Amino acid sequence: MSDLTRTGRTAAVIPAAGRGVRLGPGAPKALRTISGTPMLIHAVRAMAAARAVSLVVVVAPPDGAPEVKHLLDAHALPERTDYLVVPGGETRQESVRRGLDALPDAVTTVLVHDAARPLVPVDTVDGVIEAVRDGSPAVVPALPVADTVKQVEPRAKGEPEPVTATPERALLRAVQTPQGFDRDTLVRAHEAFAAVSGDGATDDAGMVERLGAPVVVVPGHEEAFKVTRPLDLVLAEAVLARRRANDGF
Repeated sequence: MSDLTRTGRTAAVIPAAGRGVRLGPGAPKALRTISGTPMLIHAVRAMAAARAVSLVVVVAPPDGAPEVKHLLDAHALPERTDYLVVPGGETRQESVRRGLDALPDAVTTVLVHDAARPLVPVDTVDGVIEAVRDGSPAVVPALPVADTVKQVEPRAKGEPEPVTATPERALLRAVQTPQGFDRDTLVRAHEAFAAVSGDGATDDAGMVERLGAPVVVVPGHEEAFKVTRPLDLVLAEAVLARRRANDGF
């Protein structure tokens, strides 16, 4: 591990242990390719593009850590950024905790980023880091909600669901990643809610909210969308093509 990592204060944890069933059978979601490059590599490069990030911890499928390590070794990453691969757990929450456990003591700011958001711009990453370093214990990038949202009473699949409320759209935000945290705050949240049942917590900022610590929102970006369905892959390909045409990305 380089001197930069030992003295670095910001690290990114990328949980990539999920199977991504909504993209259909085959490789885990994070290993699906966009323009010939695995989504995970795009996500790691997006974190590494932020100069403050000195370490990226990738949390791999429990039985796939060697494969993911080989994948990272085979793709060019910024020389100033180190990376680690650790095996994940049964839930996203457990996987993030394993990533936190792997961080050096010098890290005080942690980003948690979805591998399924491979195209987040560096300005968004930088904005999250800056807000944490300015004193916010938890920061999430988010966009205003474009559609009207209805709260419903759930019914069996296919049955009509009664509407129970229409939240005021101006008060809603669609949350993205990376979410940024003061490390001690995030660790306390994971310790406090380690026994969450079912699939575990899927939103780290939500865990911090439950602690009673403040969470703030900074501007997100439309290109930080989550790739979960085949149509999202088409959109991601189009975004990359536009970047290459405009910026030489």
